[in-house]
Amino acid sequence: MRKSYNVMFLPILQERLFMLTRSQIGFYLEDIETPIGRTVNLTLTGLILLSSASFIAETYPLAEPIRINLQTLDTALLVVFAIEYLVRLWCADNKFKFVFSFFSIVDLVAILPFLLGFVNVSFIRIFRWFRILRLIRFLELKNSIFRVSSEDGVIFSRILFTLLAIIFVYSGLIYQVEHPTNPEGFGTFLDAVYFSVVTMTTVGFGDVTPISETGRFLTILMILTGIALIPWQLGDLIKQLVKTANQVETICTGCGWSVHDANAKFCKMCGTQLDIKG
Repeated sequence: MRKSYNVMFLPILQERLFMLTRSQIGFYLEDIETPIGRTVNLTLTGLILLSSASFIAETYPLAEPIRINLQTLDTALLVVFAIEYLVRLWCADNKFKFVFSFFSIVDLVAILPFLLGFVNVSFIRIFRWFRILRLIRFLELKNSIFRVSSEDGVIFSRILFTLLAIIFVYSGLIYQVEHPTNPEGFGTFLDAVYFSVVTMTTVGFGDVTPISETGRFLTILMILTGIALIPWQLGDLIKQLVKTANQVETICTGCGWSVHDANAKFCKMCGTQLDIKG
């Protein structure tokens, strides 16, 4: 009888251990409060920035051994990001919802060069510039990976990241499509950044201009994206600055959030009782 009971109990135990392990891994992929979660997310952030730096370096004339090493690094990072995507998919309770979520689509676009690596299509490399958008995931975390502790600081960091992301992504895309046909104007990534900044600030010197239809179309999209996103976020910042006129700065002992309403008794982020002195 006991043997039969053990045979029935063992699969249930294994399933529960499996679910617990999956739940823990999923937790650490999103968590920034525990040492393990913070280490995981900071490591992923560093790899994204390293990948972006590698892309930029490849736009400059380099010795062949260095270029080979950068390509090897790029392949290794793509493998890591692909594994991360599959692990997040494995940990997701609703896999259909995960696949079609915004962050998942960004992740998938970022690893498309690896997933489609066996297809000899040159335009696939254009997707690599979207990898910087993966950093959006960390800006949307509860207190943000950058430890910003006030709402206006969070909004300002989002505005700054949005501006830098627009410049980086569109500069990379424009460089990718313009460099083969216009190497004099778009010789390096910095040339593309110069064009993007001049265009975004409406200065428009005209010394560097895209000549391909795709490049011009991307320029239009870049301007429209900036017009759509930046003023909207600036509006949020202005409303938050007006709101903070009636707030006080008190560090919450529970989560570290520093800005609270003047008459608040509890932290709106974690519920910890506050000691606000009038």
